[in-house]
Amino acid sequence: MVTGPSGVLACCPPDDRPIYEPSRRRLTWANGAVAHTYASEKPDQLRGPQHDTAWCDELAAWTYPYDTWDQLMFGLRLGDPKCVVTTTPRPIKLVRDLVASATTSVTRGSTFDNKDNLAPAFFQHILNKYDGTSLGRQELYAEILDELPGALWTRSLVEGARVETAPIMKRIVVAVDPAVTSKESSDETGIVVAGLGVDDKFYVLEDASGRMTVDNWARTVVDCYDRHDADRVVAEVNQGGDLVEKMLRQVGANISYRAIRASKGKYARAEPVAARYEQSKVCHVGGFPALEDQLCTYSPSFLKASPDRLDALVYAITDLDSRVCMDISIDPNANYVPKVWI
Repeated sequence: MVTGPSGVLACCPPDDRPIYEPSRRRLTWANGAVAHTYASEKPDQLRGPQHDTAWCDELAAWTYPYDTWDQLMFGLRLGDPKCVVTTTPRPIKLVRDLVASATTSVTRGSTFDNKDNLAPAFFQHILNKYDGTSLGRQELYAEILDELPGALWTRSLVEGARVETAPIMKRIVVAVDPAVTSKESSDETGIVVAGLGVDDKFYVLEDASGRMTVDNWARTVVDCYDRHDADRVVAEVNQGGDLVEKMLRQVGANISYRAIRASKGKYARAEPVAARYEQSKVCHVGGFPALEDQLCTYSPSFLKASPDRLDALVYAITDLDSRVCMDISIDPNANYVPKVWI
């Protein structure tokens, strides 16, 4: 956006080029105008500053699209505020909502419009490989795909699962797919709370996932366990092993805990849970945009990042439903004492 071939420095005329200070994330023009740069990995950078104009690039690929967008909107309040979004139209909820808004002016540009700026060999290669495919419709023709080929969940399926309130729960679990690092490039820790209602349906109650340190995700899991009066914490231990339980028990020594070790791929693990949605057996209590985006854009050929929220959801529903058959070995030493329901 700043130093690239189409960035601000390249596009401004030489006599009106701003001074760029990378360490201060700032551009300053001779007339006093100032621009600041922000990263979607750090939404809180936008907490406090106020602006009159914003340019959001590749919004659909932001690490925290909803938190970052919300913080930007709170500060976009000077003069006559304007915001320009330039992005590949991946079908996340935020992009779909913006396009559908009456206050948004939509301009579409295809790869063909940019042909003169691309190497002929590159253009012919991507045309031969992707023209006529769903990915090509998105990447080449700037279409927002309603449904992703190969995805186990669809928007209509998720919207049909939404409810405002949940009944009394027979049982509640907190599922965690822990990340072992907390760098900006690290995976998120998936934390999903779900319950089995008295109507024998499954209810997704909370998505507390995010990129956080080991101590923070352990505290978040135990906090969810206490607030929801949960019966069990289930955690994948493929990476962390015994350290996962150790970290959790340092925060909540008396939690009921079960370790799970997944041996099948993510897609195979998710299929039985997606089938429960198709049977109208799973409900979402309210909206969980980031989780639902992962569900509806999860396809082995499309999704690049690890779907940690999806994994946590799968583990939660699977633990609640003994009829879901998954190739997951249970830690025989898990400390689990079920509650007695009267």
